[in-house]
Amino acid sequence: MAFNQLTSTAVELYDECMKYADPRTKDWLLMSSPLPQTIIICAYIYFVISLGPRLMENKKPFDLKKVLVVYNFSVVALSVYMCYEFVMSGWGTGYSFGCDLVDYSHAPQAMRMAHICWLYYFSKFIELLDTVFFVLRKKNNQISFLHVFHHSIMPFTWWFGVKFSPGGLGTFHAPLNCIVHVIMYTYYGLSALGPTYEKYLWWKKHLTSIQLIQFVLITVHISQYYFMKDCPYPFPIFIYIITLYGVVFLLLFLNFWYHAYTKGKRLPKSVRGADKVQNNNGISHSKQE
Repeated sequence: MAFNQLTSTAVELYDECMKYADPRTKDWLLMSSPLPQTIIICAYIYFVISLGPRLMENKKPFDLKKVLVVYNFSVVALSVYMCYEFVMSGWGTGYSFGCDLVDYSHAPQAMRMAHICWLYYFSKFIELLDTVFFVLRKKNNQISFLHVFHHSIMPFTWWFGVKFSPGGLGTFHAPLNCIVHVIMYTYYGLSALGPTYEKYLWWKKHLTSIQLIQFVLITVHISQYYFMKDCPYPFPIFIYIITLYGVVFLLLFLNFWYHAYTKGKRLPKSVRGADKVQNNNGISHSKQE
């Protein structure tokens, strides 16, 4: 009885929330409801945490060198394209980097922003392959809680972003993250090519600095909202989520910087998943992430 009442209440709350959803995105792939992505994310977690390692237990690691080269440079190309679209749909063509609101109209510029927000959301499913490759290569030590959590939470939270507010100041971290991914996946792509290209990877030591700068910029930008007297952003909860995300990862990378550079120690195991700088898999996420 209590369960039925709880379920009924949840359905009513969901239906009420959906009244405020952006009608432009309701028929796009994976956007009808959060159920499809929830199934994908749950399957991902089950595979990388349980099923995959058990299937690979008595097998030799897969040689995925060619696959990794193609994958990493494909993500570089995709990230370049997404960054360009974010710039052309607002961040370089009208946004003030202050109280930028969501344009819910069907104007070409507004639709362009909505579409690139969806593509960025979809790219987070592509990045789930990072962990799958770890499993197939038997790099299970790289599959930390933080790594899996980050890859799982990003598409889930961005579904709500695309559903309710595809644009405005809440998307600043997306083009910034795309720039970081261009740099990082270029490194992973070159690294996957083998020892011959090691001489071109002298800038590896700067990857952590780039990640740190990213989260500083995200945190500073989104924090403006709390000091604005009048900024009618439609769904402030997304501002709070982005703030939390920026602060948590900023602290995480400061902690990494302290252990790796100040104390000269290897990244602690507890946060290894948040720094794929030492692995070949991108942020948000743990490579860089």
